[in-house]
Amino acid sequence: MRKLVVGTFLTLDGVMQAPGGPDEDRDGGFQHGGWLVPYFDEKFGEIMTEWTKRAGAFVLGRKTYEIFAGSWPNATDPADDIATALNTRPKFVASRTLDKLDWNNSILLKGDVAEEVAKLKAQDGGEIQVHGSGQLLQTLLRHDLVDTLRIWHFPVVLGTGKRLFGAGTIPSSFRLVDTQQTSTGAVLHVYERDGNLKYGEMEVGEMEVGEETVIFDADSARR
Repeated sequence: MRKLVVGTFLTLDGVMQAPGGPDEDRDGGFQHGGWLVPYFDEKFGEIMTEWTKRAGAFVLGRKTYEIFAGSWPNATDPADDIATALNTRPKFVASRTLDKLDWNNSILLKGDVAEEVAKLKAQDGGEIQVHGSGQLLQTLLRHDLVDTLRIWHFPVVLGTGKRLFGAGTIPSSFRLVDTQQTSTGAVLHVYERDGNLKYGEMEVGEMEVGEETVIFDADSARR
């Protein structure tokens, strides 16, 4: 069974739209494209390179595919590991409008996307990576197909834009397995899927803190 790994860039308020440039995605009149760029540093690049090298295949939405296909084929330096991975490894594309894919080793997913991705996961091979592809991610999350989240949080708040977790996301639990920070304040969190959502109940009572006992009650909690 192959893991489906989602890598995404988020603002503190959960926006993932157009991190890489002003015209990347202006849907909804979005005016903040390129918000990630000032936070790029050497460590960020090294981590992204190492991750991309792990991919056995990619699953992309139409918009992300078209952005990638318009730029990465121009990167021909064999020492560029990200370009090599993206240009040579299989790319499975979810689209209702495209009927032809020109980028090398690109395959159009036909039929139900969730079913097709589940079939890909059942095959042998390296991890399947999803980059960008906000609309596709909603489908993958709704069908519980995501095994790993690699989330970069950046110290900006936008107040508007497309978010990673939209309506229809199923309640679920993840386990934090790694955290790293760059010199610019970007923080990476890696989460692994960890079963169903767990619940509990806070009880009014006493808690010992050092040599003191702190008493909690409903009124003080509201204050």
